[in-house]
Amino acid sequence: MDRNSAIGFVLIAVVLFAYFTFFAPEAPTTPPQPVTTQQVVKDSVAAQPAVAARDSAIARQYGNLAPLLNGEEKTLSLSNDDIQLQFSSKGARIRSAELSRYKTYSQQPLLLVTPSSSDFRLLAKVEGREIDLYQLYYNAEQRTVGDTTQVVFSAAVGNGVIRHIYGLGKKGYVLSYRIETEGLTQSLTGDALTYQWVNRIPLVEKDVKDSRTKTAANFYTTAGEFDGTSESSMDVETMPLPQPVRWVSFKQKFFLTAFIAGNSFSGGEVGTSSNEALPELVKEAQAKLTIPVADVQKGASFRYYLGPNDYKTLDDVSPGLRRNVYLGWPPVKWVNQYFIFPVFHFLTTVIGNYALIIVILVIILRIVLLPLTYKSYLGMAKMRLLKPELDELKAQYADDQVKFSQEQMKLFSEAGASPFSGCIPILLQMPILFAMFYLFPASIEFRQQTLWWAEDISTYDSLIKFSFDLPLLGSHISIFTLLMTASTLAITWQNNQVSTVDGPMKSMSYIMPVIFLFMLNSFPASLSFYYLVANVFSFGQQYLIKRFVDEEKIKKVMEDHRKKSATGTSGKSKFMSRLEEAMKAGEEARKKRKS
Repeated sequence: MDRNSAIGFVLIAVVLFAYFTFFAPEAPTTPPQPVTTQQVVKDSVAAQPAVAARDSAIARQYGNLAPLLNGEEKTLSLSNDDIQLQFSSKGARIRSAELSRYKTYSQQPLLLVTPSSSDFRLLAKVEGREIDLYQLYYNAEQRTVGDTTQVVFSAAVGNGVIRHIYGLGKKGYVLSYRIETEGLTQSLTGDALTYQWVNRIPLVEKDVKDSRTKTAANFYTTAGEFDGTSESSMDVETMPLPQPVRWVSFKQKFFLTAFIAGNSFSGGEVGTSSNEALPELVKEAQAKLTIPVADVQKGASFRYYLGPNDYKTLDDVSPGLRRNVYLGWPPVKWVNQYFIFPVFHFLTTVIGNYALIIVILVIILRIVLLPLTYKSYLGMAKMRLLKPELDELKAQYADDQVKFSQEQMKLFSEAGASPFSGCIPILLQMPILFAMFYLFPASIEFRQQTLWWAEDISTYDSLIKFSFDLPLLGSHISIFTLLMTASTLAITWQNNQVSTVDGPMKSMSYIMPVIFLFMLNSFPASLSFYYLVANVFSFGQQYLIKRFVDEEKIKKVMEDHRKKSATGTSGKSKFMSRLEEAMKAGEEARKKRKS
C-alpha cells in the first residue's frame, strides 16, 4: 500500500464515518411495564360521562342517519395462503390483517392492521352535515366473482345507498376496494370525501431504534415523483401532498401498507411522529387524502397493499411502489438497481442457503473488481520500486518542497508511474462498497434466516450481552463484527508488508478497522459476514496476484519507459501533463511574489 492508496482508504473511512455517525442504528431500549387491570378499569369508569356526551353530540350531527350508528357488529373474513383479513360491519372497514408467511421477531402473529393500531375515517357531507361513513353499521354479505372472493357492505344513506366492496384474490397481498353510490347525487353536497388513516405501527423486529429509522410515510405522484417524511426524524412531521397523488404508503423496515388510487387523490397530507417513551411503538403514521365526489359517484376504485416491503415484487403492484426500498444515492443506487439487487435476487431463486449466497456474491464481485484490484497492485509495485529514488529526492530537496514536488512528478513521468495509481482504483470501488450497506439492511430475504449462532442475520447478533451500555457499542458485541474486524486487521498487516507507507499513516491503517468495529456493531450480521468472507478471499487473491506479478518485469518496463522519455518518444498522460503545468504555474507565481 503506497501513500496514495493509504489516502484513498482514509478518504473512504472519513465518508463511512460521516455516514455511520448520522445513520447507524442504536441499541433497543427496555420494554415497558404493563398497565395493571385495575388502572384500566379506573380509566374506563372515569371516561364514561365524556363518552356519553360525545355520543349524544354525534347523534345530533348525524340527524336522520343516527339510527345507523347502532346495530349488531358482524365480522367477516377473507384469506388466501399469504394473508388473513377480517372486516367489521361496523364501519365497513378492515378490522385486522395478518401475514400468514411471517412472524414477529418474538415469533408472534404478524399483524399490520388491528383494531387498536389502525383508525380509519371516511368523511363526507350528506345533506349538508359532515359524517363519518366508517361510523355507520352496514348490512354484510360475502360472494365469489371469478377468482376473487368479495365482502360487500351496504347501507341506506339519505335517499340512496352506499356500498363498500372488498375483494381478495387466491394469492398475494393486494386487497381491492370499491366505493359505490346509488341515488346520492343530491345528498352528497361536498366536493370531495376525506379519507383518513392513522396507523400506530407496533414493533415487530428486534431493535426499536433501528425500526424507527427505517419507518416513514411516503407518496408517489402521477408525474412519477417520490417523496415522504424523514425516516430518521423522531419529531412530529407533516408533508402536504402535491396534486395529483397515485398512492401513499406507511413504510417499515421490512413491511409496507399502502393505499393506492385507481385514478388519483386530489390532495391531502401525510405525517409521522414518534414517542421514545413507548418502546413497543415504532412510530405513528397518518395519511389524509381527498377523493373527488365525482369519482365516488362513478364508483371509485382503490387497492390496499398489506405485505412485505420486497423490492422484486412491489412494482408489479403499482408503478413506483418499489421506491419504498431505499437503494442509496446515485451512483450507489444505480449499482444496486442494475447489478447488485438483480444478481442477489437471481441467486435467491436457485439457492436456499443464504450463507452460500453471500459467498457466491463475494466471488462474483471479486471477479468483477479484479481488473481494478490488479491495476491497484501494479501501481503499488511501481511506487515501491521507486521508493529509494523518492527517498533520495526527499533528502536532496528537504528545504525546498516545491522543487521536490516538481522532481517527484518528473520521476513519475519518466518511469510511467502515477502517484494516484493505488488511490483511484480503490475510490472507483466505493459505489459497490456502499451498495452493500443498502443491500443487506433492505433485503427481507435475510429476515429470520439463521447462521451459526445468529438467530436472525437481518439484524445484529447479540450472543455477547451486557446489563449496561458500553460507550459507542451499546449493550452487546456482535461476534460477526469482531471476526470481520480481526480479518480486516490481518489483511491490513499483509498489505503493510509490501507498503511504502511509514510513520503515522501506517498506524492509521490499523486504527480504521477498530473504528469500523464500533460503527458496524449494530448493523446486520449478514453484512459483517459478507465482509468477513470478502477478507478471506482477499488473502487468496493477493497471494495469486503476487505470484503472477513479476517485479523484475515491472522494473524493466519502467526502464524502457525512461529511455523512451529521454528520446521524446514516450507521450505523457493528459493528467500528468496538466499536473506538471499546474506546478510550473505555481512556481512562477511564487517567484513573482518573492520579486
